[in-house]
Amino acid sequence: MPRILLALALLLFAAARAEAADKLTLILDWFVNPDHAPIIVAAQKGYFAEAGLDLEIVPPADPGDPPKLVAAGNAELAVGYQPTLQIQVAEGLPLVRIATLIATPLNCLLVLADGPIKAISDLKGRKVGFSVAGTEEAILGTMLGEHGLVLNDVQLVNVNFSLTPALLTGQVDAVIGAYRNFELNQMAIEGHPGRAFYVEEEGVPPYDELIVITNKALVGDARLKRFVGALERGALFLANHPEESWKLFVARQKDLDDELNKRAWRDTLARFDNRPGAMDKGRYERFARYLKDKGLVKALPPVHQYAIELP
Repeated sequence: MPRILLALALLLFAAARAEAADKLTLILDWFVNPDHAPIIVAAQKGYFAEAGLDLEIVPPADPGDPPKLVAAGNAELAVGYQPTLQIQVAEGLPLVRIATLIATPLNCLLVLADGPIKAISDLKGRKVGFSVAGTEEAILGTMLGEHGLVLNDVQLVNVNFSLTPALLTGQVDAVIGAYRNFELNQMAIEGHPGRAFYVEEEGVPPYDELIVITNKALVGDARLKRFVGALERGALFLANHPEESWKLFVARQKDLDDELNKRAWRDTLARFDNRPGAMDKGRYERFARYLKDKGLVKALPPVHQYAIELP
């Protein structure tokens, strides 16, 4: 009888803890992929649950929706991009960065390794594919400017996120907006190696590629600090145990257990922020000036109003 009572007490305790867990919704920037490894590893290891959080991880119906949903109060958290955050804050959206997932640019200018483009200067008179107007055009313009060209020296073609196919079929001679950890590997697997020109080596200020944002009204919410703490545990476990972390990742996402995602996982490991809650204020200030110089924003508020370390 005492054993039955003990078992019942344990069940009731577990149920009470589950009921007490605070719910949070995190909307990803895209479908689940290795870029989200610290989040998935933290979830698989139970770190969010141990922090008293019931975290729902939701891929977006439209990649442009997550910041807008957070701004409207329809979700507490979203994965976003530093440049996009700064542009949307300038437009008046009440968004704040609270953590960093990937602390280096992934974006690159991509060409065929055996194609005619050996240097950026070779793009004069050529076609360049892009997916997102605005930021990508500004970044491309900067890269071209480092080699004596301007945007009018190339023909821009909107390939609507079909970057690799457009390049492989000869629709364009280069693409901007490709991710070095994915598209380069995809091309190599398909037998058409690519060559990348890295934005941060061609005049573009370094920036955080993937960040976690919340609504400005939630900055004092205690759940957020617990979320960032659990995320940090996930990032550190990932750094210490990459092979075990991969097994945890594909156990949750069985459809991603393939060669492309294995290579992307390998190439992304060094880019995750092991201190996701920490922030480089100077990096945000430099990129704010860059966006203003490129005419993408008229003005931005002080960094502390839209990018913070939680106290």
